[in-house]
Amino acid sequence: MKIFFLAILLSLLSLSLGGQEAQAEKFSAEDHPWDDGTAVLLKWDLGGQRDSLSLQKADSLGVYQEFYNEFDLSLQSNEFAVVGQYKDSSLSPDTAYKYRLVAYSRDRADSVSFLAETVTRQQWFAMEKLSMLILLTLICAAILYYIFSARRGKELFIRRIGGLDSMDEAVGRATEKGKPILFVPGISDLGDIQTIAALNILNHLAVKSAEYGAELLVPCRFSMVLSAARETVKEAFMKAGRPDAYREENIFYVTDDQFGFVAGVDGIMLREQPAANFFLGAFWAESLILTETGFGTGAIQTAGTGQPHQIPFFVVSCDYTLIGEELYAASAYLSRDPQQLGSLKGHDFGKLMVIVLVLVGIVMEIAGWGWFKEFLAGGNG
Repeated sequence: MKIFFLAILLSLLSLSLGGQEAQAEKFSAEDHPWDDGTAVLLKWDLGGQRDSLSLQKADSLGVYQEFYNEFDLSLQSNEFAVVGQYKDSSLSPDTAYKYRLVAYSRDRADSVSFLAETVTRQQWFAMEKLSMLILLTLICAAILYYIFSARRGKELFIRRIGGLDSMDEAVGRATEKGKPILFVPGISDLGDIQTIAALNILNHLAVKSAEYGAELLVPCRFSMVLSAARETVKEAFMKAGRPDAYREENIFYVTDDQFGFVAGVDGIMLREQPAANFFLGAFWAESLILTETGFGTGAIQTAGTGQPHQIPFFVVSCDYTLIGEELYAASAYLSRDPQQLGSLKGHDFGKLMVIVLVLVGIVMEIAGWGWFKEFLAGGNG
């Protein structure tokens, strides 16, 4: 009788242990939350009984194909995690996927399989991008605030840029010497924002030229830029009250070819000997060729571009240089357009905010609070 009760007790103990093992080992597949429906999150907990695993996905014929595996370090292979997860990405939205996890035990010489399936779903918002949404909202709000402030007549301060002072000096010098002013609005087409900024500056320079009676030459590379430049200069001469002094032939087309255009402008500088040269807009390999020629003629030169790799050439060969975004700032400063002023001030607010976040992030990392970096890094963390 005692043996009978002992056998029952051992059986219950065995069932209990077996139940705990079965409960401990689990595998699940779920749609990755807050994504575009292209990922599935696979999670497993093998309860410390296994030393390797294989993740398999059913293909269109229902045959499981391995796409990921892990092995114990003792087997001199990659690291194995008893409790872990894997993100299966690059999937199709609103599609059902079936997975199988096969876990192995070298000591017990057995294996166990788990099946799971899920359907990928598209969510309306990627939650890991929440930090980007907040930053974008703040910057857009700042831009709108400054634009409406400028429209209401509020004076927005913009630091005077040294290159702008050269305009009065260049126009005065050209007037005294009886020589023309050369303005090159870059070599890019009208779709480039640098060309738009250059044309805004051209408007201000053309007004000054009309007031002082200085000749203004504007060679253009593209037909669209030519049309826009002619309208800009014509409007400036009318604004200055000198529509009769406008010469349409002084704003002319040269050629679409990059170095053909450069050769043409170099020839103009050597023949006409302008008193002042302005190179504002997008420039590439031809920047130093242009400014070296202008330097050789003795003209006072002002250059500006948003191309960072061309700025050093302008700095060493020109009298004044608008560095990077100073080209856009100059455009906003001269035009006093509320939209440009508001955009400039709003972007300055964004830069200040980034600087503050960097400093706060450094302090938080030193203090050991990593949640701040993870929140800002979002999906890239």
